[in-house]
Amino acid sequence: MSGIIDTLVEMGFSKQKAELAILKTGTEDIQVAMDWLLSHEDDLEDLQNEQAQPIQDSSANQTIEQPEVNDQANAEGQIVRSIKCEDCGKLFKTQGEVEYHATKSGHGNFSESTEEKKALSDEEKKEQLAKIEAKLKQRRMEREAREKQEALEKEKSRIKSGKELLEAKKKHDEIEMRKLVEQRKREKEEERLARQRVREQIEQDKLARKAKFSGQPPEAPIVESPIQQQQPVIQKSAGSYSEVMLQIRLTNGSSLVQKFGAKEPLSAVRLYVEMNRKDGDGPFNLMTNCPKKIFGPEDYDVPLETLGLGPRAILIVSKS
Repeated sequence: MSGIIDTLVEMGFSKQKAELAILKTGTEDIQVAMDWLLSHEDDLEDLQNEQAQPIQDSSANQTIEQPEVNDQANAEGQIVRSIKCEDCGKLFKTQGEVEYHATKSGHGNFSESTEEKKALSDEEKKEQLAKIEAKLKQRRMEREAREKQEALEKEKSRIKSGKELLEAKKKHDEIEMRKLVEQRKREKEEERLARQRVREQIEQDKLARKAKFSGQPPEAPIVESPIQQQQPVIQKSAGSYSEVMLQIRLTNGSSLVQKFGAKEPLSAVRLYVEMNRKDGDGPFNLMTNCPKKIFGPEDYDVPLETLGLGPRAILIVSKS
């Protein structure tokens, strides 16, 4: 029995696997043991764990007990040396070999035989070894191909998941961008409507003042506001002064009075208002009442004398 184990070890199987194959098949046939090893290649580890103790005991004793066919006479007086499978003609030495062959092949016709099962010659061993190596190589290639296919499927699944994640993120970003665009459009529309309301209110104020003054008799003197009184002076004396005295009316009714250089830009006046106003914080515009003009960003770098705000003028602070 130890010779079979040594042969299997030479073929590349571990000693533990060889002992397990012989224990499971109860055979002295190297072909039967190799067939069993090949057919149980994937679950050998589990079988080894289950049979760990029996294998250790058998290894210690260096023998594996299996019932053998003894050289004894049959009913006809012939010496029985083996058991023969009538379906395929193979000879078996032990009952375990017969049971394993019957399970694997499905054959059921066995009889006692006077033929003696011969041990494999060196040439037969080499032939069996070549067959085993070919089978092992084929199994290895099949396993590698299967593992490669599984790895490929996993990679495809990973790429698909990544693409789905990127697509979901792209859709989310597009939705958020559309929300921002719509919000900006609403804000711009609200700003446009607010400016339109301011212009309409200004036009209404002009019409109201025009209707008020046009109803008076021609000889009645028209009482001008301080701004109207100073406007002709501004136009007549433009360019003949170096300083500008401004009265700045805040939104709460209070006023600021400050002197500025005629060459200073309107932005200096705005900065002065921001630093000294007492009517609260918040965005504001600077405007004159007569003529009606709201100064925009393009006016803040223009000198006061160029804007006609001198030598004396009134500016009005309005909320924007």
